[in-house]
Amino acid sequence: MLVLSRKKNEQIVIGDGIVITIVDVRADKVRIGIEAPAHVPVHRHEVYLALQKDSQSPPASVNEVRQSD
Repeated sequence: MLVLSRKKNEQIVIGDGIVITIVDVRADKVRIGIEAPAHVPVHRHEVYLALQKDSQSPPASVNEVRQSD
């Protein structure tokens, strides 16, 4: 893991198209802005994990969908 120190309004560049900007720093929270090409998905880690979990579960059968209605 690369660990960097940045101040408000400073940036980090990843590859050719991703720019991370430190927007605000308050107590124990850092707000960041992320600029990335449209084809690069950007998610919070917990959302990413939920998406991965959903993509691994088998699709509901027609009968399961009807029973839940």
